[in-house]
Amino acid sequence: MTQEQDLRCFGKLISAIASGYVMTREESCEAYRKIILNLQPELQQGAFLLAHFMRNPTIEELSGAWDALDLFDTEKIRTTLGATVCDIVGTGSDPMKTLNCSTPASLIASACGLRMAKKGARLVTGVSGASDIFECLGIDLSLPLEFAERALEEVGICYLPGESFLKSGWARLIRTMRFTTAFNILGPLTRPCPENNCAVIGAYAPEICDRMIAIQKEIGMHAVLAPYGMIQGQPAEKGIDEFSLAGPTRVTELRDGDISIYEVTPEDFGMKTRSFTSIASRCCAEENALVVLDVLQRREQGSAAADFFCMNAAAALYIADMAPDYLSAADMAREAIASGAAFDKLEELRSYQGREVNCQV
Repeated sequence: MTQEQDLRCFGKLISAIASGYVMTREESCEAYRKIILNLQPELQQGAFLLAHFMRNPTIEELSGAWDALDLFDTEKIRTTLGATVCDIVGTGSDPMKTLNCSTPASLIASACGLRMAKKGARLVTGVSGASDIFECLGIDLSLPLEFAERALEEVGICYLPGESFLKSGWARLIRTMRFTTAFNILGPLTRPCPENNCAVIGAYAPEICDRMIAIQKEIGMHAVLAPYGMIQGQPAEKGIDEFSLAGPTRVTELRDGDISIYEVTPEDFGMKTRSFTSIASRCCAEENALVVLDVLQRREQGSAAADFFCMNAAAALYIADMAPDYLSAADMAREAIASGAAFDKLEELRSYQGREVNCQV
């Protein structure tokens, strides 16, 4: 097939999808391969991504897109841990912006003995992303992934910035796109650590949580929680992509092939419901990082921020079978902060992936 024929064929696929055509998993993988590897003009890439997302992709199609992302764009770390490895991440794009939660929650969960291969990226829609926070806390985002491998092996936690493990496609697209596509769903599902077998992956809408869990089941993940947190006094559509301290949380859970949907409240974690303002994002990455550091250094014991971080760490401990319920898991998380183990975990991570801290934290 000539280049012109290939371009026309892809153009016909865009038109077909816009008219309702549903691809097989293999067809979807091939279409997304061409986008990820930049084998189509930008105009056709954007048209395809928008047409596909607006047509509402099937689980089979999204699984094929995940295959392409995993095969052609995700660099892997290689470990031989032979143990449970967890991740905590969110999709972003949620309307209510909170303190960065997955970063401290990962450190707290790791301090409880759970191996964490935490991935993330710079800000996309909020004030700061996980990469921005880790950078403020002294993590060098430019280090080769071999340093993350060693950190996970030696201290039980590593940080995997998308800027490092995404080879070209998604990283290129996310820099230029200003609209939602399948990559907003698929990005948090990337698996740069193949041993990662459980996760907490929050989403910006309940239906996205359900869709992500269905994809995770399709691609063989063992255990995953997909929370959509709600805010007391706010419409249900104004929520957050993590467990909420400011209202109930709708949870979609995958465990051993079975999917269940239920609701939890802060009281299920032994906590009180707090106002949203107490966990809302501060004005910049540096201020958000300061809150994280204050909690880890036990200057904010009992604060809303500390409870918020512990709640989300507890979710990881629960889905990894390190605690029988959310309440027991939250007790473990609180103890990890009170004992100083959570801050020690940050220091250990810095010893493998660190650099000079360049902001006042």
